[in-house]
Amino acid sequence: MPLNMEFKARVADLDGARNWLISRRARFIGIDEQRDVYFRVPEGRLKLRMGNIERALIYYRRAEENDIKRSDVWLYPVQDGDALKQLLALSLGILADVSKRREIYFIGPAKFHLDHVMGLGYFVEVEVIDQASTADVQELEKLATYYLEELHIAREQLVRASYLDLLLAINDR
Repeated sequence: MPLNMEFKARVADLDGARNWLISRRARFIGIDEQRDVYFRVPEGRLKLRMGNIERALIYYRRAEENDIKRSDVWLYPVQDGDALKQLLALSLGILADVSKRREIYFIGPAKFHLDHVMGLGYFVEVEVIDQASTADVQELEKLATYYLEELHIAREQLVRASYLDLLLAINDR
């Protein structure tokens, strides 16, 4: 089970982060038009990511109270997302959909998402990933903090909620 230390920040636009990543010669993976379909589960989050680059069934558990959060993640690659979506919708029920345009970059074990989330705006999300779950959590957090500072993200820009929670809060108004 991979372990992530991650943060998410609301930004006015994506240009500053994009320029910083390009200046650091980050490996650009591409632009993914993603739709995350969240299903009703008793604990954690279960989503089906349907994109042109990333396609997976993702289950994760994450406490949202910290600026830099630990996330335990399980990913299962998916080829036929539509059939799986129908099966999961019938058996669990759909909680919500999140649509976004995501630019994906890597520097070492850090994955950078530059997101335009429909209905929410622009966000920078950074995940420091330990695929084997053997790294020191403090070292992963230290690297995430380094990127937070390098990207000049102020603490008040940090978002502790998931995109799902932000959208559900808007819809509850």
